[in-house]
Amino acid sequence: MSDDFRACWTEAPGRAAVRSGTLAPAAEGDVRVRTLHSAVSRGTELLVFNGEVPESEHARMRAPFQEGDFPAPVKYGYASVGVVEAGPPALQGCAVFCLYPHQTRYVVPQSAVHPLPDGLPPARAVLAANMETAVNALWDAAPRVGDRVAVVGGGVVGLLVAWLASRMPGVRVELVDVRAERAAVAAHLGLAFSTPDAATPEADLVVHASGQPDGLVTALGLAGFEATVLELSWYGRRAVALPLGEAFHARRLTLRSSQVGHVATAQRSRWTHARRMALALSLLRDPALDALVTDVAPFDDLPQVLARLAAGAPDTLCQRIDYS
Repeated sequence: MSDDFRACWTEAPGRAAVRSGTLAPAAEGDVRVRTLHSAVSRGTELLVFNGEVPESEHARMRAPFQEGDFPAPVKYGYASVGVVEAGPPALQGCAVFCLYPHQTRYVVPQSAVHPLPDGLPPARAVLAANMETAVNALWDAAPRVGDRVAVVGGGVVGLLVAWLASRMPGVRVELVDVRAERAAVAAHLGLAFSTPDAATPEADLVVHASGQPDGLVTALGLAGFEATVLELSWYGRRAVALPLGEAFHARRLTLRSSQVGHVATAQRSRWTHARRMALALSLLRDPALDALVTDVAPFDDLPQVLARLAAGAPDTLCQRIDYS
């Protein structure tokens, strides 16, 4: 069993490279994982790659097993799926999810890995961090039976939020995106779709997940009287201008943030991060969600993949990285 590993580092803003290393010996209670797949976050991870994490957020935005510091060099990422090569007998050979950067092998405490439930293929499990974000968002948003919900932004997180909300009794969901091409994946997931100019107004709840300030403006415009607009996008260093004059106050709108680092307030006294992740993994067993993994590349190509995604790549939803 080799102790060597390779890992992807952002060497400088906009430039990544693969570094080699040797694993430290595993301590009692550790597991050793051989990576099968990982995924690139189109939001936070690309802000890290581009060096756009504000200094005020350097500590809060650290990933669980990050090495280095912002802006660079830094080893960052949090969507790794692998097989336990060594550790407690009950876990050996088990497929697990871990909030670990892009690396071929790693050693972590046993508590850091989450076994995949029966029926969840490792290749789909790379969506776990996104699903966990979607679960937390809906806990924060608290849609009610029969609500009309607009989800602005048809990326992976927006699609997962819309898909989960649509499974609630009586809830009508409309996915809103500037790219008409998102209609196909929305239909695959059983979701109604609209472009912003044709979206249904007067929503009871609006969730914004486009990552673009214009999307948040659209979200505010779709909200009905005394509705809530939940903001999932994180903009890094970018300033965002919003139309908080006009009808914002007269319509008594609520604009609130949601972030996955803390369990949503309403659930926090009962739910741990581990319990929330177990739920996210269980929700990924539906094969329809394979449609969210649109691009696949080998690990050695990851530096070039990051550069391509940072340049735009609007057709890519989840970018999976394969390790063998």
